[in-house]
Amino acid sequence: MAMSSILLMRKGLSVNGFRRLWTCRVLLTDQSKNNQQQLNQEHSKESEEEYEKSIKTKILAASLKYVHDLGWSQQAISAGAESVDYPGIIHGLFPNRGADLVHYFYLTCNKELNKILEEKALTVEKKPTKETKILELQVRNAVETRLRMVIPYKKTWPQALALMALPPNVPMSLANLLTLVDDICYYAGDRSVDMNWYTRRVVLAGIYKTTELYMLQDNSEDHQKTWNFLERRIKDATQIHTILTTTSDMALPDLNRASEAASAAFVTARNILGLNWNR
Repeated sequence: MAMSSILLMRKGLSVNGFRRLWTCRVLLTDQSKNNQQQLNQEHSKESEEEYEKSIKTKILAASLKYVHDLGWSQQAISAGAESVDYPGIIHGLFPNRGADLVHYFYLTCNKELNKILEEKALTVEKKPTKETKILELQVRNAVETRLRMVIPYKKTWPQALALMALPPNVPMSLANLLTLVDDICYYAGDRSVDMNWYTRRVVLAGIYKTTELYMLQDNSEDHQKTWNFLERRIKDATQIHTILTTTSDMALPDLNRASEAASAAFVTARNILGLNWNR
């Protein structure tokens, strides 16, 4: 009788243990399935975002050829969408209408210039020359290269500038400009860590915008007057550089705070554009 009781108890324990083990297994399986479903959903969301981004880029790239006739407008984007077989799907994709097209163009040109400057910097590093050591000359060439990208759209560019001057578009416009001048200064060899870092970029931003506006009124051959204007502005900036960067009387803590604030402005600009600060 006692032996039977012991066997029954062992059997019960075995069954209960098996049930607990099975229950744990089921729970782990369910948890694994839930985790996998969550991962699949996240992956699907990322894929959808990448797919949407890819379509938007394709449409905007195709829209640029319609800017000459339709301007920086929703109509140009619609025409671009139809040309790449995406008619009727742009509703909601471009909430800022023409400003989205301007931003795409600006960002694309900045990336192209960045690539050009990077390649030149590598070449200079291998075979430096006397001319490549002159910072002002490198800056002038970089600004001219970037402005020449606008020339094919010169007729409608005033409209683009007006769009980006609207309050909702100012942060993006400013971010594009700050990123542009920062790239130019960096690849020209500016590695300063004091207030010169800030003043050079602010001065260059002013030179770029004034030269851009001058170019819109210039009808000379190959815009030679514009490039002469640019050269004069850079020479003027070089001559007054010591005045703009006089910081010897500034207390060190104040100087550090100013430098940090200046650096933060350019980091913020890159964050707005979704660019990595990889220097």
